[in-house]
Amino acid sequence: MRRLQAHSSCLTQMVPPAAADHCLPSTSGFLFSLLSLLSLLPLLLVVPSRAQDTGTEASKSHGRGASISVVVHDASGDPISSYAVVKLFRGGTPDGQAETTRGQAELIVHEIGDFTVVVQAAGYAPAQQDILIDAPGRAQVDVYLHAVSANSTSVPGRPVLAPKAKKAVDEGLQALVADNLAEAQKHAGEAMRLAPMHPDVLYLQGVIFLKQSDWSRAQEVLEKATQVDPSHGNAFAALGMALCNQEKYDAAVAPLEKALQLNPAPRSWDARWALAKAYYHQERYDQALQMSQAALSSSNGKAPEIELLVAQSLTAVGRYEDAARALREFLRDHSDRPEAATARRWLERLAADKIHAK
Repeated sequence: MRRLQAHSSCLTQMVPPAAADHCLPSTSGFLFSLLSLLSLLPLLLVVPSRAQDTGTEASKSHGRGASISVVVHDASGDPISSYAVVKLFRGGTPDGQAETTRGQAELIVHEIGDFTVVVQAAGYAPAQQDILIDAPGRAQVDVYLHAVSANSTSVPGRPVLAPKAKKAVDEGLQALVADNLAEAQKHAGEAMRLAPMHPDVLYLQGVIFLKQSDWSRAQEVLEKATQVDPSHGNAFAALGMALCNQEKYDAAVAPLEKALQLNPAPRSWDARWALAKAYYHQERYDQALQMSQAALSSSNGKAPEIELLVAQSLTAVGRYEDAARALREFLRDHSDRPEAATARRWLERLAADKIHAK
């Protein structure tokens, strides 16, 4: 009995049916994941103050920049006595770091503008605040931390995305959902200008490259995203798909498995599909069958063509009747789809091989 060979790549919910011929990440899944991550950040009471030019000496001391004094308080309002790390970001790019002494840290910036202050301390939820430094001199920011329980799920240290850059990323993703590639590119360009190394920005750019079938550039950008943020499940999924589409199946397995470890929810059906395909090409047929069946079930009808990979895997493990049944069900329910011709050809081949085997 010959194994059925695939002639089509993975399809996903993000691409319109007429153009869906490659493994692409689920944009809607990313939006949900990103919003979920952002919702983990605690409500934060901060009293920011703009930099004030304190006179000629201050201007000479800081030039066109400013000195930012960050005072970190606990919930009672007192400066925290424990150690804290204060990080400063400009457009998502690190622009300074300091440790607190008696609850206070000093940071120097060489150019005025918009910044984000992030404070991390053991036993407290991480806190962040956007500030505007609009004049050389001194500025003070008061940050109030809130203690967290020992079983808190808060993940400190994730790169911060400033509001303007976040808006550009969100609008770019919305444009991809609407299949408006030109609009997505425009917003991605703005996001890259504001925060070129932020993982969410790199992810957006990588998905655009996937939509353009530019697999190698997608791989390069998405590798950077996973290096900057090793918890970015959607970036790992997209990276695995970029490798899958280059037929680098061995290399695709690790990022796809990592993606499902980070995002085990059913909405990750597209990553399961790509991983099933990678397993199949590695001749890990039992795993390919299990993963393709999980992908088909969790897709909720969004990609019925996964049934063909299920049939391939069933054939590879010797379950020929089950494979034929899967193909017949696909043809019964989806005879108008482009993949129907392939399903008929495979079904005819199974029938012929069965006759010859008698």
